[in-house]
Amino acid sequence: MNIGPYQLASNVMLAPMAGITDQPFRQLCCSLGAGLAVSEMMSANPKVWQTEKSKRRLLHSAEAGIRSVQIAGSDPDEMAYAAQVNVEHGAQIIDINMGCPAKKVNKKLAGSALLKEPPQVEAIVKAVVDAVDIPVTLKIRTGWCENTRNGVEIAKIAEANGIQSLAVHGRTRCDFYKGDAEYDTIKAIKKAISIPVVANGDITTVETAERVLSYTGADAIMIGRAAQGRPWIFREMNHFLKTGTHMSAPSMEEKRSILIGHVKELHKFYGDFMGVRFARKHVSWYMQVHDQDKAFRSIFNALESTNEQLDALNLYFDNLT
Repeated sequence: MNIGPYQLASNVMLAPMAGITDQPFRQLCCSLGAGLAVSEMMSANPKVWQTEKSKRRLLHSAEAGIRSVQIAGSDPDEMAYAAQVNVEHGAQIIDINMGCPAKKVNKKLAGSALLKEPPQVEAIVKAVVDAVDIPVTLKIRTGWCENTRNGVEIAKIAEANGIQSLAVHGRTRCDFYKGDAEYDTIKAIKKAISIPVVANGDITTVETAERVLSYTGADAIMIGRAAQGRPWIFREMNHFLKTGTHMSAPSMEEKRSILIGHVKELHKFYGDFMGVRFARKHVSWYMQVHDQDKAFRSIFNALESTNEQLDALNLYFDNLT
């Protein structure tokens, strides 16, 4: 799959997730087979760009792989300016968020709330595409609610105004993350437009990946929550889609190396204080299979220093082996 001049190494992507798909996690997922890793959402409002969180989200130039940066907002001029600033900081693809279901985003008529306003969708898309010389992509849901499922209409607007790839989460905004994702709308969207379509939602196994690609005709799939604590899922899906066979699960020693390497990168990226706190949630995801009684996670979440966290993880794996 291509997005503008960029050819993806695989058609299995990492979905943008606020507070999760930071630079360390994106780098890790790309090293394990993700063809594209889209950044966590960045507000288009320049008033918030001076916060430490926003400053970190503007760090693109040192990142390996294709740098896709997601922006969110409701004002076309602000969105255009945000796109330009991110390009100056090293973005190679701009992704527009029209899929976030969070109330604090939707109340500002951003995220999936925009699906209720097709003229505003068109204004934003046109402004951003005209503002930058790099590919612009769009992520949406199937509609605002079951009775206003207008994904095909939005997709046609996107294609007509220069969007070069469209990712679709198979739920409406009102679904949030409840129930099962539906792929009929994604299939209809793929039939209605000629730009690449990426299917997203509940793709958690290699078999589901193959089934969704086959059913929808989508050009790629996007993995979100299934990658939390399991970043090797990308190479497993790539292998299955290519060969039809299951890849061997990573050894305990490899899981140890991946997890501890990830935690070290979090410490380095966020610093000692915040790095410890971000490491807690990622370690919790990694440990769900091995630490079912949560005994280790309870101890780990009380640790306050980077060295304590690394020592605890090494001791845990020593005891396992």
